Amino acid sequence: MSQDFRAGDFLIFQVESGFGLLRILAIDERESDRVWHLRGYAELFPDIESADAALDSPELLTVSLPHTALTTRAFEATPTSRMMFSELGSGEVDAIAEWRKNGEVVTDRSIRLMLGLR
Repeated sequence: MSQDFRAGDFLIFQVESGFGLLRILAIDERESDRVWHLRGYAELFPDIESADAALDSPELLTVSLPHTALTTRAFEATPTSRMMFSELGSGEVDAIAEWRKNGEVVTDRSIRLMLGLR
């Protein structure tokens, strides 16, 4: 599943109350695993078409989780699909640099839990 994704991808995932969006900020290759750097957004959409329309202006999305680093197991716990790709902005790149500077904590909790969704 995860081998096709790259930094800059917007991903969609489903929860009971709709669809949410994520952004891949980076993927670090480690000896035994990958570390997935994600940004999460607050909006939930009733359907995929609404989420797709919101990506016409991604700068208007509300960031609820600026950065989290997940294990592959945690990343794959929430099925996702790529919606679109766009280059990362400097603020998104800075989030990774800050994480590296502050100790590189990686979680094994799913992105749904990190965003407070069930």
